[in-house]
Amino acid sequence: MSIRVSIDASGGDFGIPVTVSAGIESLGIYPDLSVIFVGDKNSINAEMEKLECSAELQSRINVVHASEVVYMDESPSSALKNKKDSSMRVAIDLVKNGDADACVSAGNTGALMAISRFVLKTIKGINRPAIMGRMPTTTGHIHMLDLGANIDSSPKSLVEFATLGSVAVQHTENIASPTIGLLNIGEEEMKGNENRKMTAELLKESSLNYVGFIEGDDIYMGTVDLVVCDGFEGNIALKASEGVATLMSHYLKKSFNKNFLTRIAALISYPVLKDFKSSLNPGLYNGASFLGLKGIVIKSHGGANTFSFLQAIKEAYLEAQVIITEKISESVSEKLLNQPNNQE
Repeated sequence: MSIRVSIDASGGDFGIPVTVSAGIESLGIYPDLSVIFVGDKNSINAEMEKLECSAELQSRINVVHASEVVYMDESPSSALKNKKDSSMRVAIDLVKNGDADACVSAGNTGALMAISRFVLKTIKGINRPAIMGRMPTTTGHIHMLDLGANIDSSPKSLVEFATLGSVAVQHTENIASPTIGLLNIGEEEMKGNENRKMTAELLKESSLNYVGFIEGDDIYMGTVDLVVCDGFEGNIALKASEGVATLMSHYLKKSFNKNFLTRIAALISYPVLKDFKSSLNPGLYNGASFLGLKGIVIKSHGGANTFSFLQAIKEAYLEAQVIITEKISESVSEKLLNQPNNQE
């Protein structure tokens, strides 16, 4: 089966130079992948000429012109109402019309969610889409949602997120029954606010593999396969993690550059440092999924470079390959709609 991914080529801080090079690189990795670059046609074609794309790769590339761009500081409502020919909107429309199996964008997160929800709609039984991404752990990585789409989520919404995430992890990671932890200020059942306690009770009553509350440090220990939280907390945890990675890199460089001997030590330690940097590189985990929509939309970090944006394309390819939207829809009808009366 051929996988078709539409790419919002003009989106993000760096736009076409990054998105086009990453898209072409992805074609070399996946022989059954084709990409659709959406944006200013002349600029995209000029970038492709600079990269000297082979004839075989060019046969798997389409370019769709879009005359507008959604800017990073633009309001979601403005992008939705006034930018109907934006590269972001057209890329999502291709998924809606069945011309693409997934969409990837590094553009404005709020606008991307608003347009995606308006164009694609949510799966029956899902009130709100959630953003799920990967985070590094001592054992590999975990998945976490919501990472910022929803603030002040109700217990019902948090159970929906758990259902969405569980299905996604099950099929993309090939884990039969992913373990789920609810982020809280402590592991004990008496801790947390009423919202968390009510959510925990609903999760216990569900058919999901819920193991209980987890704390922030458990995220990085890989205690569970999926961490569920409100978008406010999830986004803070994500940004704090990226900040810590940058902080560690800063102090390592500072320590190794103190004097001649420390610079010699750095040269000797280079293979170890290179592996260390690679393991904690936020770009390696780029590509957050908008789960709960009737279509696959992957959000790349706005400041992504070619390597980082490539990871988002890989996530889109994987989700399209396992037909994740259909899997979620099937699971929702079996699990979510048949759960005990959920509390708002």
